[in-house]
Amino acid sequence: MRGGAIFPIRLRLSKRGKIRWISHRDLARAFERALRVERLPLAFSEGFSPHPKVSFGLALPVGAESESEYIDVELTEEVGLEALPGRLTSALPEGISVTGAVPLAELAPALQEAVTAVSWMVEVRSIDPAAPLTPEGFASLVGEALSRPTMETMRRRKGREVIDDIRPVVRRIDVVGAGPGGVWCEMELSTQPRSAKPGEVLAAIAAAAGASGEGHEIVGIVEGDVLRTHQWIERDGARCEPLDADPRVRALEVRAS
Repeated sequence: MRGGAIFPIRLRLSKRGKIRWISHRDLARAFERALRVERLPLAFSEGFSPHPKVSFGLALPVGAESESEYIDVELTEEVGLEALPGRLTSALPEGISVTGAVPLAELAPALQEAVTAVSWMVEVRSIDPAAPLTPEGFASLVGEALSRPTMETMRRRKGREVIDDIRPVVRRIDVVGAGPGGVWCEMELSTQPRSAKPGEVLAAIAAAAGASGEGHEIVGIVEGDVLRTHQWIERDGARCEPLDADPRVRALEVRAS
């Protein structure tokens, strides 16, 4: 819609259960389909092949669950945001729920640029059933790894494997306690200027603590269930979740008056 008003909104999603095995691209397709099913007044790009103006945040690793996925959508008309989460959830595959919707400031920074840290709950398991991992044992591995100046792990970049130091990415790792399958920990990882997946952090912990065999392949510990709990936008010494970062103040004031 050339020259027309644009009303951007930001949505928060959860992704739980079997649906965690679909890819980021499949999630995008499912969400765009839900927007069309609900007949929302989408803004479209111009050109030979117009597409809805929908911007997705940081990709979630396949197999991980999340309570904090975010999507920005541009609309050509204002819609009722209180009912929107329920409407979209009913049009999405089972396991994906829209849990929040807010009006977004125009020209707000893109999610992939704005988010600076993410929080995870990660289950860590022992590969050897005869030697189960304990909270104390894993805390020792973490302490050993974080005491080193580097934490190296093998990563794939542009089709080839490279050894990378991810120590600057790791902000904190707190052991929470034992669960039925292993030990649970909380990780907070930076996303700027680069990021790492929880499994890559575990590989680096195993290597740094001497829990691996040859090279950087995990032998002693392995990633179990993974849940992304928060994404954070940090500015001027403060941080908030993406729903609170860039509200469209004018829209909020009009609604309140």
